[in-house]
Amino acid sequence: MSARTFNTRLNKMKKHELYQEEMLKHTDTYVEYLQGITIGLSVQPYVAVEKRINYSAYAPDGFGTVDCIIIGGDTLFVNDFKYGKGVPVSAENNSQMKLYALGAFLEYGFLYPITKIQMAIIQPRLNSISEFVLSLDELLAWGETIKPIAQKAFDGEGDYTPGDHCKFCRAKAQCRARAEQFSALEDFKHLKPPLISNEEVGQILEKAEQLDAWVKALKEYALAEVLKGKEVPGWKAVEGRGSRSYVNQDAAFGYLKENGIDEAMLFERVPLTVSKIEKVLKKAEFRSLLEEPGHVVKSAGKPTLAPVGDKRKSITPDAASDFGEEVSASG
Repeated sequence: MSARTFNTRLNKMKKHELYQEEMLKHTDTYVEYLQGITIGLSVQPYVAVEKRINYSAYAPDGFGTVDCIIIGGDTLFVNDFKYGKGVPVSAENNSQMKLYALGAFLEYGFLYPITKIQMAIIQPRLNSISEFVLSLDELLAWGETIKPIAQKAFDGEGDYTPGDHCKFCRAKAQCRARAEQFSALEDFKHLKPPLISNEEVGQILEKAEQLDAWVKALKEYALAEVLKGKEVPGWKAVEGRGSRSYVNQDAAFGYLKENGIDEAMLFERVPLTVSKIEKVLKKAEFRSLLEEPGHVVKSAGKPTLAPVGDKRKSITPDAASDFGEEVSASG
């Protein structure tokens, strides 16, 4: 679109109550990453944005939309932009990205001499850009291994395997395999002696780690069912705690001041946190004005419990002792 059309539409969006200025900064990070790829190529690249691709040759009825496909020389670049900041996602051996790459190769492989695949997941709000490179032969070999698995899933066969991936599943609340995973906690009541071992602690934590998310999903599902008029024995929908708000804040405050209320009583002066200041100043100015002169210091985080597969480095007992007995657990 033209610059004029862009600015017209942007100005309209800025009037929306949910608009945030940081959206432009984060999307710029994504665009700059794509520009970096194209500038580094020795040939003029082919670029497709929001490209719908089909990989049903590997997974029945399989399709998806790739945020940006770039083809330059012998390399196919598959790029995924994630604006959310809840869950960091790695491109390394990412099944969804590899399926997209298979679909892109099926679409363009007969036109371009593709021998290498580079996948990237860009998450600007988490300061994360994850890349993974593999050869075309490796991608195609992986595609052949998933064909029978995908066919079983399509036919409703095979095993149901609960895990971290369940949070993305539509059936996360009602899945029987997931329910049985958590009901297996009852097995531990038969353990002897009275005090459980560290090995048993680890086993229980593995079982219980996703329990909170599952219960939340169950409650959301049950509430939706009750609101449809269906019965969930033992539960009902009630009105939650309401909140109060001004009809017109300026008018309300003006009325208070007219009636002798000091304006200073109506506002709080709160300093911005380091992270909020960084957003206001942008990274370069924040670094030169605060970090480099030594006005900002980063303290080490307190020890926290994490699964053994977590990518963070394990801390030593000596390092943990610096924090005393105050530790926390996180999933």
